[in-house]
Amino acid sequence: MAVDFDRAMTSPLERVARTLAGHALSRNAEGDMASAGEAVDALWGEYSDAALAVLRTLREPSAAMLAVGDAGVWDRMIHAAIEEETIAD
Repeated sequence: MAVDFDRAMTSPLERVARTLAGHALSRNAEGDMASAGEAVDALWGEYSDAALAVLRTLREPSAAMLAVGDAGVWDRMIHAAIEEETIAD
């Protein structure tokens, strides 16, 4: 039986960049804003280079990841996420 997965509406790069922006801006992490949502919406693009670096770091799966998944699939998925962003540049 095939498993139905939710499909993200944003790219992996945007999701990572938004996470990094939220971490930098929100009081819940390292920032000082009580509500950082609007700032994240406005500024996440400034975190795109750092987000791309995170995606590049994830190219090699860990031993725990390899124990439960297919390295070839992981490789193709991560490289697709990176290429999606670098081709757009």
